Amino acid sequence: MGSIPVFAFAAYSGTGKTTLIEGVVRVLKARGLRVAVVKHDGHRFEIDREGKDSWRFAHAGADITVISSQEKTAYIEQRPLTLEQLLDMAHDVDLILVEGYKNASLPQIGIARRATGKGFTAPLERYIAIATDMDEVETALPRFALNDYQGVADFMVKNMEDFTHFNEEGRAKMVDVGDKPPTRRTAVAAGRVLVSPETFALIRSGGMKKGDVLTVAQVAGVMGAKRTPDLIPMCHPVAVDGIDLSLRLDEARCSVEIQATVSCAGRTGVEMEALTAVSTAALTVYDMCKAVQKDMVISDIRLMKKSGGVHGDFDRKDD
Repeated sequence: MGSIPVFAFAAYSGTGKTTLIEGVVRVLKARGLRVAVVKHDGHRFEIDREGKDSWRFAHAGADITVISSQEKTAYIEQRPLTLEQLLDMAHDVDLILVEGYKNASLPQIGIARRATGKGFTAPLERYIAIATDMDEVETALPRFALNDYQGVADFMVKNMEDFTHFNEEGRAKMVDVGDKPPTRRTAVAAGRVLVSPETFALIRSGGMKKGDVLTVAQVAGVMGAKRTPDLIPMCHPVAVDGIDLSLRLDEARCSVEIQATVSCAGRTGVEMEALTAVSTAALTVYDMCKAVQKDMVISDIRLMKKSGGVHGDFDRKDD
């Protein structure tokens, strides 16, 4: 797929995905852009006609049939392909639009129409923008009317660089954020380490031979946040203003609960710094206690909140 940005449209059947994509394609083509569209069909489909040469080749057993004319080329393969394989087949285009594949890890525009009575296919934080006629939906995400083809196209063109981490040769690159205005950004992440009652008691009493588990893990988490760009490829170095790491013991769960809050005034967010802080602290808890317990479980590392940036705020609702 190389450097081609991908935007997916996710909605329930009958919401108007195809109509919206059709309108957006027309706008993009009017601007001189080359566009590929990949659609998932949940039903059997047939693009060939019985009796035509390509149909006869396929029914004779050909695994791949290609037919080409002066105007177009069709490629027909007698097996399903993964989304990644389909995206890799797109070339010489400026961007790819995907209809369906709502569970794929792609930047998605969520669509919901009141008349369907179904809402969105996922929580709003899953999306980079929404298109809907439901005024009661509250979100900081970019929002468009269902027929605002121009607005959706403008949004995609403006953010094309945000949705590829590959250069024209298909090699990894760091996304250029130099044109983004600095804004105040904050991210909160959390996680936990599940331990045995015996380990829990030793942590609480300070009886671990390596020392004060919570204090050492807290320092390690701060250090981890500061070293994030050294650990995560393509992650920008950020001038972090503050790192607040807290660890507490939860007796009912028999766990060490970890939370990190990271803030900055910059051109890119600090979600990765917060998540790295929690991960590093959790690993340190494990290292400090592994002499007495090997089956500790590090779990539920997740982003809780983020604010600032073009994609709006996020606040996890399931905790």
